Amino acid sequence: MEIAHKDYLLSSLLQLLNLLTLLVCLSIETFIFVHKCNPWYHLLPISLTLLLRRALATRKQTYLLDFSCLKPPRRYRVPIAGLLEHLSLINCFDADSVAFMTKVITSSGMGNETYFPPSLHYIPPSATHLDAMREVHMLLFPTLDDLFAKTRVRPLDVDALVINCSGFCPSPSLSAIVVNRYGMRHDIRSFNLSGMGCSAGVVGVDVARTLLSNINRRSYAIVMSTEIVSTGWYNGTDPRKLVLNCFFRMGCSAALVTNRGNKAAAGAAGGRPAKYRLARLLRTHGAQEDRAYRSASREEDAEGITGFSVERDLMRVAAELLRRHAAAVAVSILPWHEKLRYAAAYLRKKAGRSSACGRSEQAPAAAAAAFSAAAEDLVPDFRAAVNHFCLPASGKPMIKKMAAGLGLREAEMEAALMTFHRFGNQSSASMWYQLAYLEAKKRVKKGERVWQLGMGSGPKANTLVWECCRRFHKDEAAGGPWSDTINRYPLSPAAERDW
Repeated sequence: MEIAHKDYLLSSLLQLLNLLTLLVCLSIETFIFVHKCNPWYHLLPISLTLLLRRALATRKQTYLLDFSCLKPPRRYRVPIAGLLEHLSLINCFDADSVAFMTKVITSSGMGNETYFPPSLHYIPPSATHLDAMREVHMLLFPTLDDLFAKTRVRPLDVDALVINCSGFCPSPSLSAIVVNRYGMRHDIRSFNLSGMGCSAGVVGVDVARTLLSNINRRSYAIVMSTEIVSTGWYNGTDPRKLVLNCFFRMGCSAALVTNRGNKAAAGAAGGRPAKYRLARLLRTHGAQEDRAYRSASREEDAEGITGFSVERDLMRVAAELLRRHAAAVAVSILPWHEKLRYAAAYLRKKAGRSSACGRSEQAPAAAAAAFSAAAEDLVPDFRAAVNHFCLPASGKPMIKKMAAGLGLREAEMEAALMTFHRFGNQSSASMWYQLAYLEAKKRVKKGERVWQLGMGSGPKANTLVWECCRRFHKDEAAGGPWSDTINRYPLSPAAERDW
């Protein structure tokens, strides 16, 4: 309670300082006006006000103190061979459905150590409300226990709680379940986000950032990302709805964000300051177009069985959305020399298109080649502003296409590929497992930037750009989700050929 009293005292002092500054500025302006002083003197109160706002604005940044990712018990592991046999023994799938899922799974780049909840290990799988609630407890509580132990922040110190889970929305809500379990404060601001898809992790951070920016005292918010796989299982034969059975696996993450970094946050984190500072947060929505809006949705099939449909043109919708979102990110984070290079490439492309159209009747092949060369140049070099990338873990083919669209190399897509191989698609939690991978590999250094990209139904494309604030201690990656397997990654060339 002593820390809370100090925080409330600090908040009151800041409000008093704002009021005193306003009174001083008004007094100075009145004095200048009455005594008809030099007009240049009017800059004095203006400068004073701007300096104060600048000082207060630097205090209202968002920091990531630490985060935790769940590593499910080994007994819930789902080897590929066992999964394919499991699918063939379930009577609800016909031969064509089993063949389709077999083809998708074996070509996806998924490994033999992903996890299913206990309910999906049964034959036939069970997807009752009780199974889903058991999965909730299995995911949320161990992840939060680890986060509280790592940061030494008590549940009573948490001011806001945001939980996103797209496909399962019980009553009481998931956030209420957590508040009840840990006995959090009566005035905690809790939010439960559902139906937001794989990009909801960024939405949760955005909600937490907004809450923290309106509080002057030191405050903490927890953002949890998970997906309850039990309720997403589809027992029908519609190929559009079978894809989620192939990709989605157990996973959960919890991030502790605060409005105080460095020494201010270290007071409650065992002497360690925040790991990252939020440098950028950008969101792009594509639901204005009907085709994009219907590209992925939860609906019933012809037999009345509910499932999540993935339409054939989803790849095209995702590519168009990523192109728009990447342009917004480029404008926001790229240095000026890269922006100028990109602008020059754009002008060359337009000039090439005009000249190609003029020569199209005489030399169509040459015109097409010129246009393709100009288009290849029109990719911003995001590596000029970002050092590490966490991409949507939606399968090996999809990851490689997204990376190609962003102009990234094999090294930049490593975290996404290895996370999908080890854990599968964990919806909005996947980007945190990728950040844990980069930390376990000791890749992230002080001052470097990490781009977390989330894309989900809606459709939506959302971005977090974090800047590393400090060096990491040797023991910080111990006990994480990669603790016992990190030395096996990235995969060797021989293993990757088999993969």
